Amino acid sequence: MAEYDEENYHPIEQVRLTVPPTDDPTMPALTFRTWTLGLTSCVMLAFVNQFFGYRQNSLYISSVTAQIVTLPLGKFMARVLPEKKFAVAGWSFSFNPGPFNLKEHVLITIFASCGSSGVYAVSIVTIVKAFYHRQLHPVAAWLLAQTTQMLGYGWAGIFRKILVDSPYMWWPDNMVAVSLFRALHEEEARPKGGLSRLQFFLIVFVTSFAYYIIPAYFFPSISAVSVLCLIWKDSIFPQQLGSGLHGMGIGSFAFDWATVSFIGNPISTPAFAIINILIGFVLVMYIMTPLTYFNNVYGARKFPIFSSHTFDYAGQPYNISRVLNEETFNLDLVGYASYSKLYLSVFFAFTYGLGFASLSATITHVALHHGKTIWTLWTKAKSNLKGKMDVHTRLMKTNYEAVPDWWFYSILVVVFGLSLWACEGFNKQLQLPWWGLMLACAMALFFTLPVGIIQATTNQQIGLNIITEMVIGYIYPGRPLANVAFKTYGYISMSQALGFLSDFKIGHYMKIPPKSMFIAQLVGTVVASSVYFSTAWWLLTSVEYICDPANLPDGSPWTCPGDDVFYNASIIWGVIGPLRMFTGQGVYGAMNWWFLAGAIAPVPAYLLGKKYPEKKWVQLINVPLILSATMSMPPARAVNYIMWGVAGLFFNVYIYRLHKRWWARHAYVMAAALNAGLAFLGVLLYFTLQSYDVAGPDWWGLDADDHCPLATCPTVPGVFVKGCPAL
Repeated sequence: MAEYDEENYHPIEQVRLTVPPTDDPTMPALTFRTWTLGLTSCVMLAFVNQFFGYRQNSLYISSVTAQIVTLPLGKFMARVLPEKKFAVAGWSFSFNPGPFNLKEHVLITIFASCGSSGVYAVSIVTIVKAFYHRQLHPVAAWLLAQTTQMLGYGWAGIFRKILVDSPYMWWPDNMVAVSLFRALHEEEARPKGGLSRLQFFLIVFVTSFAYYIIPAYFFPSISAVSVLCLIWKDSIFPQQLGSGLHGMGIGSFAFDWATVSFIGNPISTPAFAIINILIGFVLVMYIMTPLTYFNNVYGARKFPIFSSHTFDYAGQPYNISRVLNEETFNLDLVGYASYSKLYLSVFFAFTYGLGFASLSATITHVALHHGKTIWTLWTKAKSNLKGKMDVHTRLMKTNYEAVPDWWFYSILVVVFGLSLWACEGFNKQLQLPWWGLMLACAMALFFTLPVGIIQATTNQQIGLNIITEMVIGYIYPGRPLANVAFKTYGYISMSQALGFLSDFKIGHYMKIPPKSMFIAQLVGTVVASSVYFSTAWWLLTSVEYICDPANLPDGSPWTCPGDDVFYNASIIWGVIGPLRMFTGQGVYGAMNWWFLAGAIAPVPAYLLGKKYPEKKWVQLINVPLILSATMSMPPARAVNYIMWGVAGLFFNVYIYRLHKRWWARHAYVMAAALNAGLAFLGVLLYFTLQSYDVAGPDWWGLDADDHCPLATCPTVPGVFVKGCPAL
């Protein structure tokens, strides 16, 4: 730290290397250009993502697309709009306050991110109308979409002093966005024998754009290559070991950045977090899973070694219709007793256990490592963890007025009141009573700080989806819509809060006036939620048999693949419920012990750190990360973790240590360029080829699979699955 001058102090080296310690407070932010381009981006991304999300070949457009497209549009507006100032009631403004600037661009991207982030509650509306075929009042549906997105503002306001103002809460993923903004806006001379950041970005962007057509269209099989499956084409065991998509992934690899970055950007994830996650992945995938599977724990060999599907006692897909009362949407106890308990693959079962453990471990970890600091901040309101104000906090507090706390609390009170109206006023439709809403909010409030600290320092978010489904399933069983509504109010409001706080931190780094950032987020969220809801409601009420492939005309694209998974989860947790899965009535009652195991697990690492303070690696052990490492599986697969870990260690250990100057100048810019290339080529492919069902050349490599069909087969005699050899 000695070589870093006191005036530009920041304790995190990655931030010092990436974020400039400067600000121009005269730069306008919320301009006419910001509102025009921001709201347009927000509306377009929300409409396109929801409209095409219902289709079989779904399309997702990320905010990075708008971030790049709006730059030339903003500069064009700066050239053609009149510069004349207008005065209205003592307030003056101009359509063109000068050159298009960085702060305008940041706020436009914030609008766009609101439009691209999705509205989780729309899936509830979809399953009610398209899967359950029940009536839902449009006011109830709109309130559900708005309130679940907006409740997070309250939690964000309560914890922003800790999770934004503290320099130690540095939100690693934001470094990519900061680097891209700098590359696009800073005028930089080309170094002798090198490239400017913008030149480097453009070269990597074009290369990524051009290359991605190979794995995305011509040769999808290189997105997951499994060596063992290519050698042993007719043997189950080697394919279980080698499949990167359906098995343990030993010897699997990929030549596709989409595969590498599926669980998060490896370049923006700190090295210590990557190592902790890889330790957890190895423990689960290569020790726990084979030990339990090949010893037939929970009858594991009747089922695939890796699967997120549900099964009956005979190893066949679980037939939900046999246990569901179609009239009341409750569990048919007679049908359930005569049919089967619900079974999971052993890996998926342990995913739930580890989900329980990671939550309790998060509470213990944060209490041990950050408890004293949190208490100090809460009681003394200091600006950061050590009482020392870093350069960015100092610039923000010096140049800009903070957002008053009452803004956040007012929104919280109003939105909570609207949430009560949605739940109680339309209880027969949503099933969630007032006390369920209050419990969901309490869980979100309780977990926002500990989960936020983990995310703000490691780039990984520990989700509440499992625990929320479980809690309401125990307390209020047999009500699938109450289950998904509770999950959305509990899990998504916390996730939204962390998204708001992450955006506030971008504003902190880019020196955006806090009130301007707040207004952009607030308006963007309301507009995006309304567009997502309106688009979904329009399609659900105008497309006959939407989301029902059995009745849709041949070739109809409106199959709703993502919502089908959401519907099945509502049945499993809301109808069958945790009482029949995680108690003595079910198969997986022992999984509840993981709560205790997770609560205890961080203690030994903490005590070791206290005993051996000179051993820095001990201080970096993060038990919640280790336990939650595989929470993204599925949909993530072994090959995603393997390639993500290789790329992350290469850039953040090898390059960072041996070529730090190159890393500081180019690493985050490279990450942004790779992501942007994929995003633009994906959009182009969709609208030019995929939407017209024009496939690539018909050959072996066209399958988006690793050619390990036997990896999903059972390995116990007597279970017969189509495509699998009889044992």
